[in-house]
Amino acid sequence: MTSTATATTTYTLTPEEELHWLALRMATGLGASRAVRILNQFRTPKAIFHASKHELEAAGLAPSTAQSIVSGCAFEDAITQQNRLRAQGAQLITYSDPRYPMALKQIYDPPVLLYARGRIEILDTVMLAVVGTRRPTAYGLSVTERLASELSRAGLTIVSGMARGIDTAAHRAALESGGNTIAVFGSGLDHIYPSENRKLAERLFDQGLVLSEFPLGTPGYPQNFPVRNRIVAGLSVGVLIVEGAQYSGSAITARLALDQCREVYAVPGNITSKASWGPNLLIKQGAKLVQEASDVLDDLNSETRRHIDAQRSLFGNSQDEEQAGAPWHLQQAQEGPMAELFGILMRTIPVDVPVTLDGLIDRVEGWSSSEIISVLFDLEMAGAIRQLPGKQFVKRWKD
Repeated sequence: MTSTATATTTYTLTPEEELHWLALRMATGLGASRAVRILNQFRTPKAIFHASKHELEAAGLAPSTAQSIVSGCAFEDAITQQNRLRAQGAQLITYSDPRYPMALKQIYDPPVLLYARGRIEILDTVMLAVVGTRRPTAYGLSVTERLASELSRAGLTIVSGMARGIDTAAHRAALESGGNTIAVFGSGLDHIYPSENRKLAERLFDQGLVLSEFPLGTPGYPQNFPVRNRIVAGLSVGVLIVEGAQYSGSAITARLALDQCREVYAVPGNITSKASWGPNLLIKQGAKLVQEASDVLDDLNSETRRHIDAQRSLFGNSQDEEQAGAPWHLQQAQEGPMAELFGILMRTIPVDVPVTLDGLIDRVEGWSSSEIISVLFDLEMAGAIRQLPGKQFVKRWKD
């Protein structure tokens, strides 16, 4: 389920063509599946807008929708969208665009066009969705960072929805590992949701890719996100669920993945944690249990693996892992006078249960609180641990 486009493919719409595509998207009463169906009959948006009302009704459109198209009233909104598109530095990926992912065309209701900003060429890579709860546990965040980082370095592009929690952690892990990641918005590209992810969005515009089927200016309405999830699943060879309640958005994405004949993977969790009910139930129902990245990679078919290998030279990591070396703060902690304390803290701080600063000071004997705080700062700067609210710490699950 990979795109047939190549990294060198170029495709440019004329302003007139762009306007017709936007008008098709803005036409009243024309949903995604109906828009694609009528497009397949008339071939181009221009031909649709030049058709008579009778021809449109004969093609299966409701009289009100046919009348809306014939009237041309959608062009007023299309002009506004075109101006906003220029202001945002975004592009359109239309259904007829060779860069449009073939995997997405195979779902029941593919979007007739996508607003895109960033590195559009990574649409030609093999993608895996990583999704989960907006309120993750420390365990869920650690697992997400580890798996997203390893899968990204292996050549998979991480797709998610940039929601709080697991989605955000997946995008950041992919970026920090030098890999590729795609965020699918449930709003227009000019509405960053949640607002605290503005800096992450800027990184994605530059280093990754942001997609949306929603017109520019569309806020993040709650009803948009389940609709968005079908694209997250549709782009991907599979969906990895890390944490989520039984009836959460991630559960919806898993169901959509099954409907689209995608693989569903799930990370098992604590049976007493509500955040683990969703993935644990999916595993009971047949989802593939994931403990490490190889559980996903080994499950990919040979064609997909060949595609990954072929694309890594074009879209691979931006950094050489062997030459990257340890961060300066981590080297300092390992080699400096606090080396012993470094080892003690790394053995003491768990990956799944936060421990408070006071708890660490009580557990670590023979060292002053100022020495412990100093090494904790070095470890946090190096990315070896994470500080949570309330001066609590967990170890990042790297190994």
